[in-house]
Amino acid sequence: MKLIYRIALRLSLILIPLMALWATLFYFMMVEEINDEADDTLEDYSELIIIRMLAGRELPSLNSGSNNSYSITPIDEAYASSKPHIEYYDAEVYIPEKEETEPARILSTIFLDNDDNYYELKVAIPTFEKDDLVRTILFWIILLYFVLLITIIGSTIWIFHRNMRPLYALLHWLDNYIPGRHNTPVPNDTNISEFHKLNVAAQEAANRSEELFEQQKQFIGNASHELQTPLAILGNRLEWLLDNTELNETQIEELFKMQRTLGHIVRLNKTLLLLTKIENGQFPESTNIDLAFIIKEQISLYNEIYSSRNISYTINIPETFIVLMNESLASTLITNLLKNAYVHTTQDSNIEITLINRTLTIANDGTTPLDTEHIFERFYQGSKKEGSTGLGLALVKAVCRYYNLHIEYQFKESKHYFSITWP
Repeated sequence: MKLIYRIALRLSLILIPLMALWATLFYFMMVEEINDEADDTLEDYSELIIIRMLAGRELPSLNSGSNNSYSITPIDEAYASSKPHIEYYDAEVYIPEKEETEPARILSTIFLDNDDNYYELKVAIPTFEKDDLVRTILFWIILLYFVLLITIIGSTIWIFHRNMRPLYALLHWLDNYIPGRHNTPVPNDTNISEFHKLNVAAQEAANRSEELFEQQKQFIGNASHELQTPLAILGNRLEWLLDNTELNETQIEELFKMQRTLGHIVRLNKTLLLLTKIENGQFPESTNIDLAFIIKEQISLYNEIYSSRNISYTINIPETFIVLMNESLASTLITNLLKNAYVHTTQDSNIEITLINRTLTIANDGTTPLDTEHIFERFYQGSKKEGSTGLGLALVKAVCRYYNLHIEYQFKESKHYFSITWP
């Protein structure tokens, strides 16, 4: 998840409890204020009725049609002692004119008349519907929440993008950075000190990486190149020993083993040198070549080499398939894919080669899938096969990376599928 989306999500989650708390406080504060105003009115109304009653004057009508009402009930001393003399509460009051009940605020007052008789006065005035108030507040709180959320997130995203441009520029540069290539310097046209320091650190890290890459490249290239001469001399001496000395059967067998091991080392050295040249970009020349012709040529060759294993093949490719590549690298790509299929397939099996919609697929029989995370790494081998260096698929991957080709491995229906797609 991108940073800005994570920030927006957390802002929205923080706003929910804050808005809920604010709505609750707002509701209780509003109810308290309304009740306070109603209680003041009830006190004045109650005081007016009691004064008139004690003075023997005419009392107001019991119901003025405005929901304001009162009642006076004689009570005994025991009841008066058990109840508070002044009490405020909410209740539903029946309105005869409307033939329905409505919410009201009620003041209950117990007092003595001039003859020491106890009376209970209940005065009621209309008040608000709490359920309606809750629904109204809830509606406006939800509306306010979304308005605030959109405003805050919109402002945050705008401010974030405005201030994080240097970071996005650095990330874009990192996406395009490839060690050993002609990379542009890290963009550092910002006056924000933190981003300036980050860009400087990234440039220094890139410079160190380039130096190490160059050293590694030179070491591998030099080592592989310098090894060729002593390996060739060693091979010639082994051949001289076999041709010019009298050896017993055991000695000859040991020399043949040494010769096979030496041959493996020579192939390994040549492959490592080729890998180094590919990664160093030492194949700049590219021409239009017919890949279909290379496939047909190589498949015939490998079919003849492995004829003793009775491996057949089916091929479905167009007459021509022209691509812009270095001819040597194109041959290396096809050769290693076909060799991998022939070496690792079972005897009496079939290899399938198809080239459809600019995608070359080579399939061979297998029993278990390979490790997709490591299959293209150097010296990875799913199962050790004689004559295999463990660098074939690494070479294929290097060529694909050099030309920005998409390579994919799949295992389905007991077959290994290697596919390469040209853009």
